Amino acid sequence: MSDAETPPDFDPVAPNTGEEFEPVDVFPDSDDFDLRPGADSCYKCSTCDTNCPVAEVDDDFPGPKFQGPEQWRLKQSDDDHEIDDSVMDCSNCMRCDNACPSGVPLSQMHNTARGEYVSEQMDKLSVEYIRNRILANYRTSAFFASKVPRLANFAMNFGPARWVMEKTLGVTSERDFPAFAKQTFRDWWADRGGQVQSRENARAARRRRGLPEDAEKKVAYFHGCYSNYNTPEVGKAMVRVYEEFGYEVVAPEQKCSGTPMFANGMLDDARRHAETNVSSMSELVDEGYHAIASCTSCSMALRQEYPELFDIDGIDKVAENTFEAVEYLRIHEDLKGEVQAADVDGDLAEEFAYHAPCHSRNQGLDRQAVELFRDLDGVEVEDVGDSCSGISGTYGWKEEKYEKSMEIGEEMFEHMDHAEGETGMTECPTCAMQMEHGSGYEIRHPLELLEAALVE
Repeated sequence: MSDAETPPDFDPVAPNTGEEFEPVDVFPDSDDFDLRPGADSCYKCSTCDTNCPVAEVDDDFPGPKFQGPEQWRLKQSDDDHEIDDSVMDCSNCMRCDNACPSGVPLSQMHNTARGEYVSEQMDKLSVEYIRNRILANYRTSAFFASKVPRLANFAMNFGPARWVMEKTLGVTSERDFPAFAKQTFRDWWADRGGQVQSRENARAARRRRGLPEDAEKKVAYFHGCYSNYNTPEVGKAMVRVYEEFGYEVVAPEQKCSGTPMFANGMLDDARRHAETNVSSMSELVDEGYHAIASCTSCSMALRQEYPELFDIDGIDKVAENTFEAVEYLRIHEDLKGEVQAADVDGDLAEEFAYHAPCHSRNQGLDRQAVELFRDLDGVEVEDVGDSCSGISGTYGWKEEKYEKSMEIGEEMFEHMDHAEGETGMTECPTCAMQMEHGSGYEIRHPLELLEAALVE
């Protein structure tokens, strides 16, 4: 049996988010993004510090309270105050947001402070800045690597090359780089017939289900970088599952969600990507589409971090109409009933050790996979606890932070080791990297299990 505790049940058909998700607004009647009103709501209870996974393993890290409210108080009283460089040790897991009893927008403060530090104080010729810029803009390197995936996969994990990368750039050699797919999701999507084929598949599914063939069921898929370049099987599963429910899928123009850029203080880069994403998604929202993401960090960026950090036309509209992929089906379909009537055999007839990503918890989605698959014949899904995986996107790829990353993830590794199954499950691609790295388990996405259960 697992050491992990089993929380009380909830009905997985109804969304586990309570009221409709709304990003925190700390800019009332302000045009200059002044975060001091949020700082004034902090009464120094230190709950955020006790819930910070970095502070738990690093005695020198001052914690979320200092990085957010206290830094802004210092800026209010001292015009010459500079952002402390310890802000770069924050992993952007955003657990402090959930922990704060006063609703202080801590992660927003951290992102803003980190952006100011990188923009105004960080040496742009330093190895740290160059390394962080490369890691934050993963989409660029992945684009080129996807053109020659076999060569890229060999080169990126060639021992001497990894040693050189660690010594010159500070990218840890302890981890294996994820493999690039031989065919990206977008190439598969285009070869398959794109939106036209999806429309035909959706209409056929509606006929089978006895629904009006012209029913307004359509979603815009934000696949993100990783599902495009590394795990297209997740994107394919998402498309097939949604088509099975009669949804027409489109894959609009998009860039990176910006999550790795937020974590590295590259807010100008993140804004450029956000402008493209908001522009394409807002037009589709006007046409009746909802934005769906298969990565919980991507959905978190679109629905919370974008409106908190940027003032872009259409941004609130996109945030209000963005959903995580399984969450959306739980809201709009009888997903529980469909799963209860299904069964799984073959490769995915497994016992899964499930980890809820931190950015899933921030959206109230941390139990949905465990509860959803509870009654699915042929599989067992066991929650391996509420600890952070420790990798936090690019954080665990930095040589100086690798050991901290593994120490943070130790509780998760122990729970996985005691779980019945030897296959992991999570919605976050970097959490999947950490789970695989620390346990040796193969990791799957909930959408892949849904596809195996529901799509013939």
